[in-house]
Amino acid sequence: MPQYFGKLQVAEQPWSTLEAVQSVRQDDRNVYFDCAGPHFKISVLAANLIRVRMTPTGSFKPRRSWAVARDDAEWPAVAYQMRETAEAVEIETEQMRVSVQLDKCRITCMDKAGNPFAQDTGLGTGWRSGTIAGWKQIEADEHFYGFGERTHLLDKLSEVKTNWTTDALDYGVLSDEMYQAIPFFIALRPHLAYGIFFNTTHWSQFDLGAEQPGVWRMETRAEELDYYIIYGPEPAQILQTYGELTGKMPLPPKWSLGYHQCRWSYESEEVVRELAEEFRNRHIPCDVIHLDIDYMRGYRVFTWSPKRFPDPKQLVSDLAKNGIKTVTIIDPGVKYEPEGDYPVFDEGVENDCFVRKADGQLFHGYVWPDKAVFPDFARPDVRKWWGDWHKTLTDIGIAGIWNDMNEPALDDRPFGDPGNKIWFPQDAPQGPDEERATHAEVHNLYGLMMSQACREGLNRHRSTQRSFVLTRSGYAGIQRWSSVWMGDNQSLWEHLEMSLPMLCNMGLSGVAFVGCDIGGFAGNATAELFARWMQVGMLYPLMRGHSAMSTARHEPWVFGDRVEKICREYIELRYRLLPYIYTLFSEAATTGAPILRPLLYHFPNDPSTYKLYDQVLLGPSLMAAPIYRPGVEHRAVYLPEGVWYDWWSGERYEGSTHILAHAPLERMPLYVREGAVIPMMPVMQHVDERPLDELTLRIWPGNGEFTLYEDDGNTFEFTAGAWATTTYRVRSEGQQTIVEIAAREGNWNPPSREVIVQVASVGEQRFSDDGTARTLRF
Repeated sequence: MPQYFGKLQVAEQPWSTLEAVQSVRQDDRNVYFDCAGPHFKISVLAANLIRVRMTPTGSFKPRRSWAVARDDAEWPAVAYQMRETAEAVEIETEQMRVSVQLDKCRITCMDKAGNPFAQDTGLGTGWRSGTIAGWKQIEADEHFYGFGERTHLLDKLSEVKTNWTTDALDYGVLSDEMYQAIPFFIALRPHLAYGIFFNTTHWSQFDLGAEQPGVWRMETRAEELDYYIIYGPEPAQILQTYGELTGKMPLPPKWSLGYHQCRWSYESEEVVRELAEEFRNRHIPCDVIHLDIDYMRGYRVFTWSPKRFPDPKQLVSDLAKNGIKTVTIIDPGVKYEPEGDYPVFDEGVENDCFVRKADGQLFHGYVWPDKAVFPDFARPDVRKWWGDWHKTLTDIGIAGIWNDMNEPALDDRPFGDPGNKIWFPQDAPQGPDEERATHAEVHNLYGLMMSQACREGLNRHRSTQRSFVLTRSGYAGIQRWSSVWMGDNQSLWEHLEMSLPMLCNMGLSGVAFVGCDIGGFAGNATAELFARWMQVGMLYPLMRGHSAMSTARHEPWVFGDRVEKICREYIELRYRLLPYIYTLFSEAATTGAPILRPLLYHFPNDPSTYKLYDQVLLGPSLMAAPIYRPGVEHRAVYLPEGVWYDWWSGERYEGSTHILAHAPLERMPLYVREGAVIPMMPVMQHVDERPLDELTLRIWPGNGEFTLYEDDGNTFEFTAGAWATTTYRVRSEGQQTIVEIAAREGNWNPPSREVIVQVASVGEQRFSDDGTARTLRF
């Protein structure tokens, strides 16, 4: 390593590595390798999924109760063959082959055509004091995506990515640790893709060829190496299997897909009422208002300010009558207040719910209420206790919870004083008595387990209604419990641009319900920036405007008539697209598919998409090429293979090609794939303003298919069969476009409605929807 002025040399500890395999044995799903003390195991969990574990001690640690990955024993048995030669052991399923060299215990995976992937190189597997690592080869033209919440561009080749949840205030393109820590990625090259889930909750890191070109490394400060290899061959199959491994998102209430308005803070009941009236009087759709920390009494969680919010139940009820749901923020820090008659603190101390230091002393840090203590969410009893405190909010009509500061974020001095960000002590004991861990093991899980406590509490106390949960921090599997936003971004063009690859990589990490603060949280957006951001925000799965204290207001009308009109048009377009978007959410909940997708998701064999970060697909059919620089009214757009239509003008293009798109401030370039079926509804001021009495199917000539998903949008009755799907197929026959509508399936019946079928540039037909099959010719 080069020597830099002023930098002291470091003598790195040598790595210990595996010796030759001494013996091999197998059972119904595992193959065990004894490497002269250290043990190595490959578990075959599905035809495209294996788990690899290595322990230097020869003894594997038992499964933790908080493990996010599905238990090996829960996977259905899968057929595999094992063949042993003098040089190697081969394990083969119907989709992939794994070869283990006996002399060095190295792994090589191959598809059925013999193309290698995820193959060990260099040291293969190594360990030294407190650290264990694995090295694998980067194949030619291989690119890397996912890694959870990450700044900068889409492809992470030649970068280092650390997994340690952090309050990433003022993050930028060079930031590494972020609010989320998701040690999962997808490696892609033409005709082959695989995924890696690094199954460690400790500090971990990926080096994607930064230190050694052609080699990627995974490293963790744990006692075992434990990871899963998922074969594609395309991203969609990888994410489906990853969803089966770590869980899929619950289907959210349909109102949470509408527009959310937030600010730190709408400081009083009067301000909130005026805000709601402003949306309705200006005819700008809105479904949700978020209340930030100033609704509380002195920042005490689960309280209300008696002066600024004297009657929260009446406020929430009046907002609900106006079609607006209320979401409140909750932080994990509980004000340290002995003899203060604060029941959250008193109960927590009485039941020993808070994290303590190794010597038994209560640990404290400083957050909004000053000195605070923190629940140990690794304990099931504490999660239930915390979840039940949400009843104080749900009883007055709160419909969702926004979990913040849960990396956890805290200082060593009161906020406002010069201080340093700190964490819990690494040796602080956490978890139930029967499986005590230290904070070093569960730090990355803190936000996830807080979200789990919240979700489970809401499910208990709003048992007939779906709730909305939002979190800033999380770990792999967070999609099971919560939606995620990208934390405290800034009102900068660079952050608008960066939001697209950030959200796409979250989607490629199994987290589909994601968003960024529209307009930027910190700083003041210009009128032009806000208009462009609202256009992009229409595509975000979570569409929320948010801004910080001391910044200018960022509501859609504050930038003048021209920008207000643009905001109204794109929020209205969001609402018109809700039948399409809600179907995408159903797909995400069923298959793990992302909602906002990079082009490589649908065009994985087109290298032109591998670094394309500034164009996105909303589902399979609708592609956007946003403007993210001031003063720009034209931009290059890549159209992949196939026929594409301009959403606004109907102009037809043959891909693959580049075009120059005209994009005045009022227009974000939008394109539709041939054969697309986009179901749309009339503009409403909120999702449930009236029954869906008119459904429009916008169709573009070509060959395609779309299955519309519907249910009541609010209850859990869909889990008992109260849902409906309708499949629409489009094909061309000579000069005709044929639209085949299959009979509706499922046990939910939509309200009486007219269906309007519009074939772009061809014509329109209408019929009353009785759920029967029919064929239309244009």
